Amino acid sequence: MIKHIAEKITQLRARFSEVELALQDPAVISDVSKLKKLAVEFDELKSKMTLFDRYQAVADALEEAEATITANEDAEFTALAKEEADRLRTDLANLDTEIQIALIPPDPLDLKDTIFEIRAGAGGDESGLFAGELFHMYSLYAASKGWQVSVISSSRTGIGGFKEIIFEITGQKVYSHMKYESGVHRVQRVPETEKAGRVHTSTVTVAVMPEAEEVDLKINPNDLRIDVFRSGGHGGQSVNTTDSAVRITYLPTGMIVVCQDEKSQHKNKAKALKVLQSRLLAMKLEEDRQKNSAMRRSQIGTGDRSEKIRTYNFPQDRMTDHRIKANWSNLPKIMEGNLDPIVDAMRAADYNQQLQNV
Repeated sequence: MIKHIAEKITQLRARFSEVELALQDPAVISDVSKLKKLAVEFDELKSKMTLFDRYQAVADALEEAEATITANEDAEFTALAKEEADRLRTDLANLDTEIQIALIPPDPLDLKDTIFEIRAGAGGDESGLFAGELFHMYSLYAASKGWQVSVISSSRTGIGGFKEIIFEITGQKVYSHMKYESGVHRVQRVPETEKAGRVHTSTVTVAVMPEAEEVDLKINPNDLRIDVFRSGGHGGQSVNTTDSAVRITYLPTGMIVVCQDEKSQHKNKAKALKVLQSRLLAMKLEEDRQKNSAMRRSQIGTGDRSEKIRTYNFPQDRMTDHRIKANWSNLPKIMEGNLDPIVDAMRAADYNQQLQNV
């Protein structure tokens, strides 16, 4: 094993011991936020310790097999030992790759909850319908992971889709799984309203943002203009007799967030602020990424909502991710939330790209 990797492993073992002790500290146990963060870090480190221990066990076994080959004169026994040594070398090489991936500095954003913004793009009603289907897909995937989905704001189309839907997914390491979904999702299929059977192409934009906390950025209250008004439903009819809807304008940029799904003005304001903070954090992260050429090279197209990332071709029953040039079949199953194969492939490609820049 390369010296600098061995040194990193030693450092991680020391940190694991520190975290293990900290989790027994009454002061930590009484601090829910700190306890949660340390518990997640402990689980991450524990899996790495298991990996390091496996590597050491295989390395010891290989050393023993090679000693047996050298010391033994029995041809049959030596042949068995050589076969075992070859297998162990393969295992050791695979474990070495796993360790290199495990030693990639973790993205602190990976532990965060996530704000999604899905908007209909080109394609009219068909685009709005597909926006609704993507929301359904992400909701089912979240349920399979034990995560919670909460709608923050939505604007429906007349035929059951969404012009826009903003929602939050909370749970363990949500952003680490979902950050690869940002971008333009293109759908090719025959709409139900198409009598001639022609394939239409529509687009939907998806923005995935790590949920911002006060430690991530602070907003000056003087930079906000907050307006309240009555919530409206389809066609402009009033659905609330009080001024519960909230519009927040961030004056330095003119960014506007509207929330009117809740009957409480206080709740709508809190949700709108949450979305605004996450948008501003996403902008800051993108600016940092653009300035840092190494960061740009080591990321798989996360964050840029103008980038066409996927095509869902229903006539050919094929999903294509254009960033990693990979295809998957069985679109109905994928649309029912079976995203693990896609997420795993994206994460693997991301790790491999980062390894090239280590």
